[in-house]
Amino acid sequence: MQKITLGRSGLVVPRNGFGALPIQRISQADAVKLVRRALDGGMYYFDTARFYTDSEEKLGVALEGRRGDVIISTKTGATTAEGFWRDLETSLTLLRTDYVDLYQFHNPAFCPKPGDGSGLYEAMQEAVRQGKVLHIGITNHRQKVAIEAIESGLYETLQYPFSYLASDEDLDIVRLTREHGMGFIAMKGLSGGLISDSATAYAWLAQYDHVAPIWGIQRESELDEWLSYQENPPVLTDEMRARIEKDRRELCGNFCRGCGYCQPCPAGIQIQDCNRMSLFLRRAPYSVYLTEEWHEKMEQIEGCLHCNHCVQHCPYGLDTPNLLRQNLVDFRDLWARKQAGELGL
Repeated sequence: MQKITLGRSGLVVPRNGFGALPIQRISQADAVKLVRRALDGGMYYFDTARFYTDSEEKLGVALEGRRGDVIISTKTGATTAEGFWRDLETSLTLLRTDYVDLYQFHNPAFCPKPGDGSGLYEAMQEAVRQGKVLHIGITNHRQKVAIEAIESGLYETLQYPFSYLASDEDLDIVRLTREHGMGFIAMKGLSGGLISDSATAYAWLAQYDHVAPIWGIQRESELDEWLSYQENPPVLTDEMRARIEKDRRELCGNFCRGCGYCQPCPAGIQIQDCNRMSLFLRRAPYSVYLTEEWHEKMEQIEGCLHCNHCVQHCPYGLDTPNLLRQNLVDFRDLWARKQAGELGL
């Protein structure tokens, strides 16, 4: 099994970490079964967050009695010291543990530091002194905040989106973490579902020996894929390289990563999916998306209030209303062709 040391934290984790955001969507019984199967298969690093509704609770039930066998990271989106302590105590209770191996500030709009007036970093330091937190990390989607966190020397790990669709600026961030002895946890290794071949995604990330990917898992079939790579890790082939080049030509640039920070939309638009419809239609059978259900969702774009809530909350600075409109135009073109019987659907 391939393992990664998360920088100066010294935490050693399997290259395949279990991202526990998706287990919100399944029953507790199914989640417990999935998590225990993952642990028994050697996937002993679990990442969750206070923001992920009942994910912590499900992990707590699944891992009870096995605390010494696992590494758990969770996150707080608190903006005040009071909120920090409330989140931490809630997480410890739900996870059924006395401590968190890695506690992370969850996508803050700024880099918490001592003396910044928020009291957040001081609270984190106190939690470490009390033994409730062993290591300090930060997650982000913003390149500027990520770089500031790396250069501050205050954090042992950075969790950041990283896949073979990464930009040159993203690659610079990965390089900086290595130079600063900082652990790098890669989220969105499948780029929010735009990358469909898990073996290629795994093999590309494996080139970076200090990068520890976490994969969002909610189905046994998905877990089986990742567990199979524990003993037989995929290696980049010419065919994989060709697939990567093709995907980069089609997908890199000004596209929605599906992070969901623009939600909830005041107009009820399912932004993170509707904003990627053009890409989905290029990569999946038309029958998957040219349905009445998706037609209804896409037409909600017409109700955009132009309130700029999505623009203000997009960590990538996208012109989301304009991108939504472009996706709607592409969808309508194919929908009309379907209605005219041109697509054979």
